[in-house]
Amino acid sequence: MSERGLNSERTQRPARRTTGLGRALVALYAVFAVAAVSRAAVQIATDFDAAPLAYVLSAFSGVVYVLATLGLARTGARWRRVAWAACSVELLGVLVVGTLSLADAQAFPDSTVWSGYGSGYGYVPLVLPVLGLVYLRRESRRRS
Repeated sequence: MSERGLNSERTQRPARRTTGLGRALVALYAVFAVAAVSRAAVQIATDFDAAPLAYVLSAFSGVVYVLATLGLARTGARWRRVAWAACSVELLGVLVVGTLSLADAQAFPDSTVWSGYGSGYGYVPLVLPVLGLVYLRRESRRRS
């Protein structure tokens, strides 16, 4: 294949979202994925009976963070949809769990990643999906 053919193939491939804000979001989501999955695994393995709802929600949030990380890091329409879904579910989860954990503290005897709108994590769980959704919207506008 000619050099010109190789260059044209490279320019047609979608760019990876691993520069600038995209890279920062992928890194933050990866850290939260590891933290949430690890936290949930320890909690479920050692003290599940103390707060099963909180620990299952922590595990669920870990899965959401893993999916968001993959969706933001990879290219293609399918991964963009995964990223949109994960960031949307995360935002909804933070708002619902955050509200419920403040309204009914007895239902959450131990905190989750999303309890108190992510207050135990400096409110990053509340801000992160908003940044993710803004970034994805900006990228979709750029593509069109």
